Amino acid sequence: MAWLRGKRQEQQSRVGLILAGGGARAAYQVGVLKAIARMRAPAAANPFPVLCGTSAGAINAAALAIYSADFQNAVSRLVSVWGNFTVDKVFRSDFRGIARSGAHWFTALMLGGMLGRYNPSSLFDRAPLQRLLSRYLPCEQIGAAIAAGHLHALSITASGYTSGQSVTFYQSADEIEPWDRAIRVGCPAKIGIEHLMASSAIPFLFEAVKINREYFGDGSMRQIAPISPALHLGASKLVVIGVRGSDDEGSERGKTSDYPSMAQIAGHALNSMFLDSMEVDLERLQRINRTLEMVPKKYIEGGVVSLKPVKTLVISPSRDISKIAQQHAHHLPRTVRYFLRGLGALNREGTSLLSYLLFEKAFCRELIALGYSDTIKRRDEIMAFLDAEANE
Repeated sequence: MAWLRGKRQEQQSRVGLILAGGGARAAYQVGVLKAIARMRAPAAANPFPVLCGTSAGAINAAALAIYSADFQNAVSRLVSVWGNFTVDKVFRSDFRGIARSGAHWFTALMLGGMLGRYNPSSLFDRAPLQRLLSRYLPCEQIGAAIAAGHLHALSITASGYTSGQSVTFYQSADEIEPWDRAIRVGCPAKIGIEHLMASSAIPFLFEAVKINREYFGDGSMRQIAPISPALHLGASKLVVIGVRGSDDEGSERGKTSDYPSMAQIAGHALNSMFLDSMEVDLERLQRINRTLEMVPKKYIEGGVVSLKPVKTLVISPSRDISKIAQQHAHHLPRTVRYFLRGLGALNREGTSLLSYLLFEKAFCRELIALGYSDTIKRRDEIMAFLDAEANE
């Protein structure tokens, strides 16, 4: 669903913010938000009453929701955390932790998976991230933010391993009816740390999380319509912060003699998860908007046509994030570098995988600076988009 239908036209005008997944690449989103906060008055209200996050973007969205009473404070908290990230705050990177995981996988393979419920479930242990989120994100405050009118709705999307569905958990001010579409559903919930951990559980790398009766993994999997939740939750205009750079498209097709490394294959798979579906959905929305431009306004305003154009502002990196990651690989702990080198992630072709796992402050700070710079350059456009919304 990439447009507004029926009663959506009669609802209060709201801006929705969509934060896509991307592992460590999500630091770029923080830079964009920092610039938007800088553009606005210190006491300005939260400009994004509808917040939708997936994977690492879910964590950023939850932080904005929890502290939505003070948008600048919320962004400052994100800048502080992302600007001081180290890998060991996300997953165990010490020698003992890496060696234990490797030995566990090797034993399971040698025994043909006969360890039963003791079979390994992921390459990395994310217990440090769960402790970090529990410390900095009091999710019980989301309800209070909604009740106070600082926030209209928050959604977190995860992928169910049993049902195969893309499930959007949402908490909102209105009693919004759950939705059920092809392989995607909306489910009202009281958002908690478990939803954030599930939404950011990259397959194979991080352990799935059980919510109610099902195990969930990264929300970018099977998310064929990432724009849809914001519209279901009442957004009439959208700001989308992507994590694919303008030149982050890979090399031109050509003859090659070397078989792709494990890192290159994994990076390709992660790119398809985190980057492609958003671009496809945006393209679909733009096509529908262009079609509606040919329909006389009287038919749209009179309800004869039950669709309404959706204005969208997209902010994406101006540089190739994979290339930036390659320059910061040496900041990773030695144990992680050794592991990634074996996969080929430190080679030029494998840097896509590296960019998703490089939770180190030097890399994150450069992405924050890039997001800030890209956004400040579009100040007039962004302010016009947000101010127009405030005046509607």
